[in-house]
Amino acid sequence: MARVPLLLALCCCVVAALGGANAAAGRKMVGVYELKKGDFSVKVTNWGATITSVVLPDSTGNLADIALGYDTIAEYVNGSSYFGALVGRVANRVANARFVLDGKVYHLYPNDGKNALHGGHRGFSKVIWTVKEYVGGGDSPHITLYYHSFDGEEGFPGAVDVYVTYHLSSPYVLSVHMNATALNKATPVNLAQHTYWNLGGAGSGGDGVLHHTVQLFASRYTPVDASLIPTGRVVPVAGTPYDLRSPTTVGAHVRQIYGGKAGVYGYDTNYAVDGESGAMRKVAVVRDGVSGRAMELWANQPGVQFYTGNFLDHVVGKGGKVYGQYGALCLETQGFPDAVNHPNFPSVIVRPGGVYKHDMVFKFSF
Repeated sequence: MARVPLLLALCCCVVAALGGANAAAGRKMVGVYELKKGDFSVKVTNWGATITSVVLPDSTGNLADIALGYDTIAEYVNGSSYFGALVGRVANRVANARFVLDGKVYHLYPNDGKNALHGGHRGFSKVIWTVKEYVGGGDSPHITLYYHSFDGEEGFPGAVDVYVTYHLSSPYVLSVHMNATALNKATPVNLAQHTYWNLGGAGSGGDGVLHHTVQLFASRYTPVDASLIPTGRVVPVAGTPYDLRSPTTVGAHVRQIYGGKAGVYGYDTNYAVDGESGAMRKVAVVRDGVSGRAMELWANQPGVQFYTGNFLDHVVGKGGKVYGQYGALCLETQGFPDAVNHPNFPSVIVRPGGVYKHDMVFKFSF
């Protein structure tokens, strides 16, 4: 099995597609596609529907790439950090790589110890998506990608048609629109966008994002066991190191929180976002006082996974820069982890003909 990704890396033709409405519609080769609006640009590859870079100014006008990633598609193919990827069919962890749906037991591919993580060994982040529409510039730069997930893929029931659109608008707004239609069987669907953010610039060194401030609009979270599997409880953050309702530096409490492995500390935590699930509402605000950049996230999902790059360990990224622990943070809006095994969690089941919809809006300022 290990030979397949290597062959893909060697055989796929990598292109830099720089403009033209619908120029790449229907293509099934691997490419890199730039969306550009003034001095704001985002690059996307259809390998894993992955965001490979996000470039914008700081408070003094200096441009920097604030998304961690690699220089080559081959590195994304063989990487294990999910940099910028669209993960699914079910993001995050499923306990014991199994669940019961409508009385039937389904067994998934265990790729995180005995658990399934981010869709399994060959999740949506490890496949080629089809470019359905691409407009690189102009008033509305956007790209729409499509993937057909077959019945039984990684153990999940039913066929699913999945679309994601990345879209730039002014001033400095990146929108992500995901939808998935269950075609013939009930199935869980829980997609997440897994970009690693460092508002000071990817690989900028120093203390990484520990000096960033973060505010989460969430008054509850889902505690986990030693394997980072939710216990099933949803508890208040008040009085705990998980309370980020007021702007707090990432480093303030990061070493008080068990990170899922002996000697590893940091947030890898699902928060229950305040407000009505399904409605667009403010999820988080992140600020970097050095560069002056800020990022505001809005979304319509019940939860958000806040991850502080606990497992980054001297990963060589773009331009040879080395990404270390706490070198970036992720804000992955989502359904609750392991929801398929917790009836009290918001359901992630989509019935035949039903459509899963997940919208995110990143608003950048400086």
